[in-house]
Amino acid sequence: MHYKNKNIAVLGAGESGEAAARLLREEGAMVTLLDSADLKKLRSKIEKITPLGIAFLAGPDAEKDNTRYDLGVLSPGIDPAAPLVQNFLSKRIDMIGELELSFELCECPVVAITGTNGKTTTTELVARMFNACGVHTLACGNIGPAFAATVRKSRDLDVMTLEVSSFQLEQIRTFRPKIAVWLNLTPDHLDRYSSMEEYRNAKLRIFENQTEDDFAVVNLRDKLPPLRAKKITFSAYANGGDFEYRDEAIFYDGEPVLKMPDAKLRGLHNVENLMASLGVGVAHGLSFEKMVPPLCSYTPLPHRCELVREVAGVEYINDSKATNLDALEKALDSETRPVVLIAGGKDKGFEFGSITDLVASKCRRAILIGEMSDRIEALWKSRVPCEKASSLRDAVLRARAGAQRGEVVLFSPGTSSFDMFKNYADRGNQFREIVQSLT
Repeated sequence: MHYKNKNIAVLGAGESGEAAARLLREEGAMVTLLDSADLKKLRSKIEKITPLGIAFLAGPDAEKDNTRYDLGVLSPGIDPAAPLVQNFLSKRIDMIGELELSFELCECPVVAITGTNGKTTTTELVARMFNACGVHTLACGNIGPAFAATVRKSRDLDVMTLEVSSFQLEQIRTFRPKIAVWLNLTPDHLDRYSSMEEYRNAKLRIFENQTEDDFAVVNLRDKLPPLRAKKITFSAYANGGDFEYRDEAIFYDGEPVLKMPDAKLRGLHNVENLMASLGVGVAHGLSFEKMVPPLCSYTPLPHRCELVREVAGVEYINDSKATNLDALEKALDSETRPVVLIAGGKDKGFEFGSITDLVASKCRRAILIGEMSDRIEALWKSRVPCEKASSLRDAVLRARAGAQRGEVVLFSPGTSSFDMFKNYADRGNQFREIVQSLT
């Protein structure tokens, strides 16, 4: 689509929305950026955007805007049920997402990686592997920076490596990755989706436009519908895939290709992240000889079972990236020592009762924070001693007072952070700062 002289609205002034607005302005469009937030909160962003010739509407003015636009571009963080979006839908204005807009302007093939957990780690792994093998790429999308902010660089790349969320996939039309990766699917975002089926269907759109010339790297354990793309399968938990795990090694087609003691990543979930990355490499025609060294040298990102420090014989682990139950389960599964668990946060509709047995088997105590603390305590208190903390600092101090030498204080919330923090990174950074201040 040609955007020059088109009157286009971008809904949502977050990172993706701002990047989309800038990109459209470069394309010659007349752009208005709209956000439901209060004008005062957006003032610094407005001061950056308006000199570029981008109009800005905020608060009630944005939600009641009656302008007839040629197109609307929806930021992934904006719920389609929000009044801002519903106003546009009522006017029957054509709408796409930031992912679709950026893909239309992308000049190289795309690798797209989705899944409930492991997306960011796998995206980083694939980007590191590609660049080490001489395949020029950038990691962007849900991982940051936004696809729209980097798409101009695609003309100089061999491939673009994207982390893709279900929110981004909701508004696609032509988006077609050359290699699509499906890592896993577990309950998440049930505050946005009415059911797991609706969430799953949004994720499945990653394969929607693929053809027989494309590849799908998929988890063997997830029962997916028939796909047109050529499949490469993996699993660290079941046999029968192209990639299997046994004897502390990853096997491909029956031959060992990567020994886990040689890698810096730990846990079966990271075995699968490595398998998926290797699958992308196989689809691209790379050799294991070249792929394995950069994957083995990869260091885990912050907030993902990150060791902060040891105090009086107790290790403090920052797993703030655990924004759903599956991530919390994996963190607990990876621990062999007694755990003092700090968990809780925003109520996303999860049922923490499903992991009560695991918590009881791994944790000596649980310290609970956030909106869900009462609900979680009611579910767990008969199996493991629980106490509620008034803040993250209070939780860490309670854990410090009760943890014994040889134990682990694991901060793995199991849900989102927005009830108390800006995001999971802010939450993890605050945990790290509190732990570093312990004496």
